[in-house]
This record gives sequence, C-alpha cells and structure tokens, in this order.
Amino acid sequence: MAKKKSAHLELVLIQLISDVLEKSNKEALNYKQVSAKLNLTDADSRETISEILKEQARKGVFSEPEKGKFRLKDLKTFITGKVDMTADGAAFIIPDDEFEKDVFVSARKLHNALHGDKVKVYIYAKKSGRKNEGEVVEIIERSKTDFIGVIRISERYAFVNVDDRKMLHDIFVPLNDLNGAKNGQKVQVSITEWPEGVKNPIGKIINILGEQGENNTEMNAILAQYGFPLSFPAEVELEANAIPEQVSAAEIKGRKDFRNTTTFTIDPADAKDFDDAISFKTLENGNYEIGVHIADVSHYVKPNSSLDKEAYARATSVYLVDRVIPMLPERLSNGVCSLRPNEDKLCFAAVFELDEKANLVNEWFGRTVIHSDRRFSYEEAQEVIENKAGDYAAEILKLNELAYILRDKKFKNGAISFESTEVKFKLDETGKPIGVYVKERKDAHKLIEDFMLLANKKVAEFIAKKGKGKQKYTFVYRSHDSPNLENLGNFALFAARFGYKINMKSDKEIAKSLNYLMEDVEGKKEQNVLTQLAIRSMAKAIYTTKKTSHYGLAFDHYTHFTSPIRRYPDVMVHRLLAAYLNNEKSANEEEYEIAASHSSAMEKRAADAERASIKYKQAEYLEENVGNIFAGIISGVTEWGMYVELTENKCEGMIRLRDITDDFYVLDEKNYCIVGQRKQKKYQLGDEVQVKVKKVDLAKRQIDFTLIQ
Repeated sequence: MAKKKSAHLELVLIQLISDVLEKSNKEALNYKQVSAKLNLTDADSRETISEILKEQARKGVFSEPEKGKFRLKDLKTFITGKVDMTADGAAFIIPDDEFEKDVFVSARKLHNALHGDKVKVYIYAKKSGRKNEGEVVEIIERSKTDFIGVIRISERYAFVNVDDRKMLHDIFVPLNDLNGAKNGQKVQVSITEWPEGVKNPIGKIINILGEQGENNTEMNAILAQYGFPLSFPAEVELEANAIPEQVSAAEIKGRKDFRNTTTFTIDPADAKDFDDAISFKTLENGNYEIGVHIADVSHYVKPNSSLDKEAYARATSVYLVDRVIPMLPERLSNGVCSLRPNEDKLCFAAVFELDEKANLVNEWFGRTVIHSDRRFSYEEAQEVIENKAGDYAAEILKLNELAYILRDKKFKNGAISFESTEVKFKLDETGKPIGVYVKERKDAHKLIEDFMLLANKKVAEFIAKKGKGKQKYTFVYRSHDSPNLENLGNFALFAARFGYKINMKSDKEIAKSLNYLMEDVEGKKEQNVLTQLAIRSMAKAIYTTKKTSHYGLAFDHYTHFTSPIRRYPDVMVHRLLAAYLNNEKSANEEEYEIAASHSSAMEKRAADAERASIKYKQAEYLEENVGNIFAGIISGVTEWGMYVELTENKCEGMIRLRDITDDFYVLDEKNYCIVGQRKQKKYQLGDEVQVKVKKVDLAKRQIDFTLIQ
C-alpha cells in the first residue's frame, strides 16, 4: 500500500501527471508510462501515481478510454491568475484567460499566496451549483515583497504590523535584522523567506521612514507602499548634472527658430516644471499661427542611458497632496527642460495655422527653439480674460476665442465633458491641513487644455495617416474604449432617480445625453456622486500601440505628446515622431507595447498613491473634529457599510452597517442602496444624511462616521 500522501504533495503530483498527459498528444497512457516520463521508478511512487490516475478519473478530471489507460479531459484543471484577497483572508483568483471564471480559494488553501501575486491554481471537480473552487499549487510571481508598517520590538523578537489592509499577516523580524529600527517607528520591511506551514513570513528592515504620524514619514510611507523610490540613484543624478544649461549655437542652427515670436506659458501658481508653451502670431493672410511647444526631453534623455532607465521605471511623476515626486531629477524637470521665461529653450512643437473659425489650414511638426516672454499662472491669465486687459491681452483673448470654437466642435462630435470637483488642502508649515477648498477650472485652464488636445490629436492623426500604405508605423496611442453597456445601463437607471435621462441608442447619443447631465448637475449636491459613477461606468484609458480611438474625447486617433517632463509615454512619442519625420523605418512594436503596458500600470499606481495621500490628509483634518456633526451625501455603498462625503469639506468616511441599530441592513448592489430587512428603509447613493465623526485612524487612513437618524 502507498504511504499516505500530504494534500499539497498530491496536488503537485496531479499537476505533474496532467502535464505529462497534456503533452502525450491525446494518446492514453497507463501508470507505468506516466511514471517513466516522470522518472519515478520505485514501487511506492508508481502505486501513488496509479491511485491518483484512478481517483482523478472517478472525479472526471481524467478519462479512461480503455481499462488502465488515461487521458486528460478537455476541461482545464489548472489555471494561472492573480490573487484578489478578501477581508476574511480567503481570495478569488482572477484568471489570465478572460474567458475563464474566477476561482474561490479558502484561506488555508492559499499556501502563503498574497494579494496581487500571480499563481497557478488547481480547480476541484465542481459539485453541482457550486462556484469554482481551487487550491494554490505554485506562486509564479510575487506582486510585492516589501511592505510598510509599524515595528513592535520585544526582548526576543520583533513584528511589523503592516499598514496594507490586503496583507493579513504580520511580518516576523529577527532582532539581528532590525537595521537600527526602534520600537513604534514606521519602517519598510522586505520578506526574505516564508517556510511552508509557518503562519508568518520572515523579513528584514530595509528602510526606516521615521516617527509614526509625522507628515514626512507618512508621505514617504505612501510612496514606498506603492513602490515609488524616495530618491534618485547617484549615477542618474550624476548624468543629469553633467547636462549643460546653455543651448549651443550649433543646436539652434538645426531647429526652427521661434525666439522672436510672442510665446508664454500658463501653469499652476506653484508649478516649477513648465513643459508646454504657446506661441502666437497673426499671419499676413489674416490667419493665426499657433505653436504648441513642448520641452524637448528626448534631446537630453537618450535611450538606454541611466536617466532613461530610471524615467522608464518610474514612468510618471507622482503628485501627492504636499509634494511632487518627479520622473526626472530636478536639474532636468525644474531646470534644463523647464520652459522658464527669458531663457532659450529646446522644444518639440506642433505648429498650426488656424483661420477665424478655428479651421485647420496647415500643420507642421518638428524641433524648435523658443524664448518665453512671460510666465502666467492660471489665475493671472484668467484675470486677463475677465478684464480684457493686461500683458499679451490681445493674444490671450484670441486664443480663448479659438479655444471656445475648438471645444464646441469637440462636443458636437460626441466628446464627453466630465467636470468633477477637485479638492485641495491648505497646509501649515508642518504639512498639517488647516483648511479645504475646491479648485475651480476656468477658461484659462480650458484654453491650455484645448490646444494641448489639438496637438495630441494631430500628432496621432499624422502618424496614423503616414502608416496607411504598406508601411505600418509603430506608435504609442492613448486609447479609451466605449463603455460596457451593462455598466452604463445601471448608471442610467440610477441617474433616472434624479430625473436625468441617458439615451443609449448610439455612442453619439450616449455622449450627448451625458453632456446634458454634466451641464445640468454642475453645482448641485449630487454632482460628485453622479460624475464619479459616470466615470466608473466608462472603460479606463490606457497606453497601447494599437491604433484605437478615444471614446471620451470622440477622437479617432489620440496620443500623449504634451508632457514629457512628467510622463514617459510622451518621451516615447517624441522619439518615434522624430524618427518618422526623418523617414526612419518603423520601431519594434512588441518592445513599445511592453513599455506602453508598463506605463499604464505605473499611471494607475501613481493615482492610487495620490488618493492615499488625500485620504491621509482628510483623516488628519477630521482628527480635530471627532464628535462633531456634519451634513453629507452618500457617495458609495458596500456590503459592510456606506461611504459619506461631507458637503462642507469633501472628506469621505464610512458608516459601518453594524453601527446602524434600528434594523438589519444589507446591500442591494444593483440599485446602489442598502435596505433594512424588517422595515424596508433604504439608504440610496446620493441621499443626504447627517453624520457624527466617530473615530479617525490615521495609520489606516480611515474615517468612521455614526449616522444621525
């Protein structure tokens, strides 16, 4: 009789046997043949294999076309996918193959797999009506091994209590791996090993972030949590510092010279990296020449240099509440590349000739040199627009007039206008929030946006047209799919409760009715909720080499050309455009698709870090308000609670369902509400409620409210 097998060993053997049967080209094999292919010749192993073959045939995993010979059935017994952890320690595996169903794995069958890991999962034979269930047999790739948390040190050992809610295990740290960390400090810990059957992973401290609760510590903790480095490697700084500030006469000679054309920048008041400038000239024929000049980062950052490798890895600048973590070292982002006034600067430009009705008469793309005459903040440019007077008033007013026409055309073509409110914090010198205000987007913002959109669109169209013949040109596009109709249908039902109608007959009608809704809802209490839900019902925009359209903007072709100081895809776009203007052959598509996909992933990570910093500041702001009552609007519902956004300061917290004591409430997911089971009382997304600030947990960036009924 074969020795009793451990359940995990049995799974590994099933996997190995399945691999053998899969490679046998549908030929049925007996247990001796399978054993031979696995180089298992001892009697015990062969008997075990014989048992597994029979048992799995009984379960319907293998078939037995003739006695004692087995074949793999066509159903998949193993899948690979990503771990999506639930709050109770179990997980769903999201398969790599989008046509496969999610697989449920209980906590004890995860075998040390963590949230986000890529794993191989054995799927159990399905009992009727049951969901797909399985067990992790292999961790193919760890999503991350570094975590942020607070260290607790005792006489014999230490543990790190991890901040990440999806990481349900504390990390054990031997005392000789503390690297100087002191009890209660916030640290970065790296998992070094996790033996099978041991409850907690073992790690070592790799970075001491500082004292818990200090602004710098917490912001650095967020950056480290999302995998953004806190400084540049020495060789990158060295390379940046070696770049000369002065533009050489030889370099200017090879470029179109715009230094005598009126040029200015319009940016946020606190910005230091100016990557776009606009030049303006009235032509003899009465038309307007408008140049969109973008910092020529690709001139300075050469492929495969240390600077380039670091920029690629980061892929984006990160904007936290109180700081910017740039993609490029400060010498480049705020110095050499930044289009500061009264300095000669190298640019890559899209130059347009427009008539009075903003029709495009001519376009030109290429390298330029500029000398910006003035740096405007948005507020200063807005003042010129409103007062019709001030520096370069004639130019700014004409640009604004043309921008209005471009915007109008865009919306007539089916673009969607999402205007959600952006909340900013007033911070004191220690970074503590002392006030909250809503940032308004006025004409000055929209003017710049419309000319940037024009440049992005026309660059993408230029390459798409160039690649229409036999030659296909690899390029990086910004793609935005049309919405999933089921998601949009659910949103339409919800919007109808507020009296808004969404016409779903065609993409154009959808866009038109969403625009009416966005216009109508502006300034109303439900604006943020409806805007956020509408955005959530849309597909996510991504970078790709596939020539696809941008649904939200209603453009057939679109790219990102205008922000290479803070976005790596724009650097790639500049390089490709320069190559194709030089009539070079097409770049390697696979290589650029990998880079585009990496950029999309890093963009999402940066947005998550930004949100985490906002959540922290909201919690810090409300810490002083525990016990106070506020009016709010229900902004989200989940199975364990409802989120409420406070009307006065836009801070968001949660009312836990277990804390609402007048009934037993459950989530009605389809109707975006929670419902009391006895009295049928409903709390609906968008409802106004009164709440009391119950508790603030700064470490977890959580705010708890109590419902005032």
